[in-house]
Amino acid sequence: MQGLEKMAELNYSEDNIRSLDWKEHIRLRPGMYIGKLGDGSAYDDGIYVLLKEILDNSIDEFVMGAGRTIEVTVSDMKVSIRDYGRGIPLGKVIECVSKMNTGGKYDSKAFQKSVGLNGVGTKATNALSSSFVVQSYRDGRTKKAEFSKGELIADHSEIETTQRNGTSVTFYPDDTIFRHYRYIPEFVESMIWNYVFLNAGLTISFNGKKFFSERGLYDLLARNTDAESIRYPIIHLKGDDLEIAMTHGQQYGEEYYSFVNGQHTTQGGTHQAAFREAVVKTIREFYKKEFDASDIRASIVSAISIRVQEPVFESQTKTKLGSQNVAPDGPSVRTFINDFVKKSLDDYLHKHPTDADALLKRILQSERERKDIAGIKKLANDRAKKASLHNRKLRDCKIHFEDTHERKQETTLFITEGDSASGSITKSRDVMTQAVFSLKGKPLNCFGLTKKVVYENEEFNLLQHALNIEDGLDNLRYNNIVVATDADVDGMHIRLLLMTFFLQFFPDLVKAGHVSILQTPLFRVRNKKETIYCYSDEERQRAIHKLGNKPEITRFKGLGEISPSEFELFIGKDIRLDPVILSKEQSIKNLLEYYMGKNTPDRQQHIIKNLRVEVDVVHEEKEEVASVAGAEDTLSEPVLAG
Repeated sequence: MQGLEKMAELNYSEDNIRSLDWKEHIRLRPGMYIGKLGDGSAYDDGIYVLLKEILDNSIDEFVMGAGRTIEVTVSDMKVSIRDYGRGIPLGKVIECVSKMNTGGKYDSKAFQKSVGLNGVGTKATNALSSSFVVQSYRDGRTKKAEFSKGELIADHSEIETTQRNGTSVTFYPDDTIFRHYRYIPEFVESMIWNYVFLNAGLTISFNGKKFFSERGLYDLLARNTDAESIRYPIIHLKGDDLEIAMTHGQQYGEEYYSFVNGQHTTQGGTHQAAFREAVVKTIREFYKKEFDASDIRASIVSAISIRVQEPVFESQTKTKLGSQNVAPDGPSVRTFINDFVKKSLDDYLHKHPTDADALLKRILQSERERKDIAGIKKLANDRAKKASLHNRKLRDCKIHFEDTHERKQETTLFITEGDSASGSITKSRDVMTQAVFSLKGKPLNCFGLTKKVVYENEEFNLLQHALNIEDGLDNLRYNNIVVATDADVDGMHIRLLLMTFFLQFFPDLVKAGHVSILQTPLFRVRNKKETIYCYSDEERQRAIHKLGNKPEITRFKGLGEISPSEFELFIGKDIRLDPVILSKEQSIKNLLEYYMGKNTPDRQQHIIKNLRVEVDVVHEEKEEVASVAGAEDTLSEPVLAG
């Protein structure tokens, strides 16, 4: 061993030192620039970051007063964005999209409080696209340049144009980096809604549909909150470089939408922490009572947007603000927000006594609920701590979402049914980032029950502790919670019961895009030379056509039938996930009441109309996959997209 180490030292020379150019480095280490890669099944996957980086530049033009309309088109693998701002100076078009440390945002007079400061995002999109075309229109002339994987392949001469000023970018994410990817419209729409909520007067057209907001963050909360559940009208407070909207609902937990310079900081940061602190302090002073902070913030739904000069984010993807000050020579973020909330919220509560009374009742209700479960909560937590030492349900991983590790975005908890499925995943998983939680059977239908059941039910309590979400999502241990059940009646039923648990007690986990359903292949089609795994009957037909001459076809009826060596193929870089997406028009209460409440004539009719028979194409056996049953009938998830 020592001899090998000595040889390695001797071989280490100038030849081992290598310098990468900008595009090589981005393509070799894409995670440094866009976070995780993914296939588009999660809202923070890389393909959405590519789109956002280009769109951010168009938003900055609007913020600077140039261009009130942006057009976004996404079809198949192609993305096009056209703004009507000032247009990139024609002599700098190529440099602005392909030369590091080049951009207009180093000039703080031109872009005082922009989203992208270093111009890295556009270069990352260019380097990670198989085709990237940029065209600038400026004062009757236009300049176009074409790239492939960051390499300039066509430099068109300037010509005259009748087009309005602005910039157009069209790109195709590189499918050798983003494998099997697709854009989910709901994720793109959510991103665009956030942009218009934060930029009054801006219109964004997405695939022909127009998005516009008049009241900013008020509209954001109104769209994302069940109107029937809020305890008092949305409080909307606006100041210089700071806007806040807040209310309290009936749901468990806290829900925040936080933004910096128009950037959705999904992981919060100094501004969100300051706001949470300021709300508690102001309310205590207003009511002259030292309420527990958790009682004040329980069921809060709020949005905060701040504009900061030269913001510092904790990563290139800008999901968490690290700035301590609003400007290099300005007050701290904490002081700035605290002073604003103290004055504005206090004034509002004095002027609206009815709302103040409703807020007080919500706080007192939270206090009663907390005290009501305090005893059993302590016992359950003690039990969970003891179980964690030898928890047979959880096979943990080594990296967690709250860590600072570069792979934290990959952290995943698979929730499985039974020992056979969990055994296959456990043997084939990546022990660094993938954990497994095994259910012993069908979980309890917790619809209509209070949070007390989370502590009374040992399985729910252990799952809550495994995720570390008892006190909110700040310390969530896994970025992806993946439900991995068989695609049969029992498996679908378990999915519904788990969805009910999350939506009833931790809806913010679903709304934040952390919950998905694992897709596993239904068929294996192979001959002596090639094996193809198929996720649908259409894929099976294509595989048969490709392999020809009567290939061997295997139908997988359960996860336990898939060997660990094969399972490794389905939970690695080619993993396919169906995200659980809540329709903004759908009330969680009504959704759960309809599907998981008492059996009603309406639901019986729905089941009868949607009853289907699945044909086993391998054995030609017919199986019923749905039936008119009792209060917990199995249906396809109404909240599932993809």
